[in-house]
Parts: sequence; structure tokens; C-alpha cells
Amino acid sequence: MNDEAPVLFSRTGRVGHIVLNRPKAINALTLEMVRLIQTTLDRWAEDAEVQTVVLTGSGERGLCAGGDIVSLYEDGRAGGTESLDFWAEEYRLDATIADYPKPFVAIMDGIVLGGGIGLSAHADVRVVTERSKIGMPETGIGFFPDVGGTYLLSRAPGELGTHLALTAGSVRAGDAIAVGLADWYVPSDRLPALIADLATKAPAEALAAVAETAPESALLAEREWIDAAYEGDDASKILARLESSDLEAARQAAGVLVAKSPTSVKVTLRALRSAADLPTLREALDQEYRLSARFHGSHDFLEGVRAQVIDKDRNPHWVPSSIDEVSEETVAAYFVSLGNDELGSAL
Repeated sequence: MNDEAPVLFSRTGRVGHIVLNRPKAINALTLEMVRLIQTTLDRWAEDAEVQTVVLTGSGERGLCAGGDIVSLYEDGRAGGTESLDFWAEEYRLDATIADYPKPFVAIMDGIVLGGGIGLSAHADVRVVTERSKIGMPETGIGFFPDVGGTYLLSRAPGELGTHLALTAGSVRAGDAIAVGLADWYVPSDRLPALIADLATKAPAEALAAVAETAPESALLAEREWIDAAYEGDDASKILARLESSDLEAARQAAGVLVAKSPTSVKVTLRALRSAADLPTLREALDQEYRLSARFHGSHDFLEGVRAQVIDKDRNPHWVPSSIDEVSEETVAAYFVSLGNDELGSAL
């Protein structure tokens, strides 16, 4: 095993173990990593000795902080196409994980953001710990919740997913399970025992020995006002309801929402409503690729990454600067077919 490789693969008993191995970058995902994982999963699908696949991240900080956003930024600034290749192959990998013929166990310990959710939240066994911090921060960088995020969040109870998507919110273990991003709660000090047991036991049996009842979901307790505020498909009305609410939590959400990219907020809302009616993840990923291609190189995406990651001044200058200024024609243009460049059957 090459310990310097960006992804490590090993076999122990009945388990094929995938370890994301860029700890200094919180295992941020690159095209090379996507291709290595895809190739290995394709091979293990046909290997009778591999009965379960386990995904973990190296280091203490988290499973995966998302895609390598600096590379996407640089490619967008240069007018390149490497980002489109990355998104196309990343989304295919997400679909592969969702439909994998063997149990896929994702250990969502620590930070799990963006592309990390694509690798884990579509698995059929999703484990969170007391250290888990899970979110889709994309509207804060002028993008949208991709990697099947629109599909997952549109299926959360009530409007909880809408709230998280528009405000770029993150959740801990109890909330992650409540909104449908995870299934099992295992204290982090029991993860080594879980991984060891998976080498000889089926996932359900191994989990039964170490899992605990998850902490209560704070989001579920706030569902009444969230459902009322985020209903409908008009982002301006959602913001107005939040701003005029008698509840401090709602007004705080308004303050968060108004700081995000107005274009991203409106496109994300429409994408969520559309994804809710799409019957399969693959159809949602197809729509998301279309949106990614349109966001690629856009002002707000480049400006958002600059402000949050490159210069780190945390002061993005969005264009347009308010939700009311983003026209319906602008939003609709993001959803227009890419013609011969659609992802479609390539998924």
C-alpha cells in the first residue's frame, strides 16, 4: 500500500476498505481520487470475496470537506473545462455508490461537506458520531447543493432541507439522522471496534453491538416555524417571512440567508422544488450537472470562492446584490438543456 496515495485501498476479511488520504486538506476530493474510487468499486462489485465496502477519512478532522474548490476556482477563472470533467465523473461515482450491489458503509465522522456528502449520504449504511458536522455550504460560495444534495434535501421532513440548503447550514448527528442524511449513531471511540467487526460480520450485526440512540434533533423541534417560513417557490417571500417573524431564530436565519449569493439562493430553491418531483437520484444528478456547468466560471461562484477560500476576507460582492434583483429569466437560464453536453445516459 502506498501511504502517500490520495486514496488508500485495503482488504480485511469480508471488507474492502476505502480511506480518503489527504488529511491536511480534510480529504478534499480531486478528479484523481474520484477515478481511483470508481475503478476500485467497479472491480470490487465483481469480487465475491468483498462483501462489504467501508469508507473512512484519514486524520482527525473529518471524512471529506468537499471538492478541491481551489482547483475549480482556478479552472473557472481560466475558462477551462477540467471542472466539468470533475463534476461529471464525481456525479457518476455518487450514482454508483447509491446503486452499489453490496453494503456500502460510510463513516461520517468529523467534517463532511459538499462532495463528502456525495460519497457518504447516498450509501445504504451511514454512520455519524458526536464529532460529525455535516452540511452543504454552497450558497455561501455562489454555487448550489450538488452531488445529489438537491435530491436528498428535497426529501427531508417538511421544509428542513430547504432551510439548510438556502442558508448553507450544517448539522450535527441527531439532526443529520432526522433530515435523512444519516442512519446510525456510533460514539467515535467505538469506530475501531465497528470497523474490525465488519471484517467478519454483516453491517447490521456489527452496528447493533456499538450503536447508541442518537442525540435529539434540535431542527425537528423548530419544524413548525421552518415549515411555515420556507413554503412555496418564491425566495423573496421566504426572506420576507423570516425577517418579519416574531421568533428570533427565524430573524437570525434571515440574516444568514441575505448574506448568501442571491442568484444561488433562487437557483437552489427552484432546483429543490424540481428535484422533489424527480423519481430517481440519477435524474437529479443530471439536472445538477446542468446547473454546475452554468455556475462554472460565473461571477458569483468565482467571487464566493475568492472571498471564502482565496483571500478569506469573507466579504463577497454578489451580482445582483439582492434576491429581488435576480430575474426569473436569469434563474430559468440555468436549467436550459446543455444539448449534446448533457450528462444524461452517461450516468
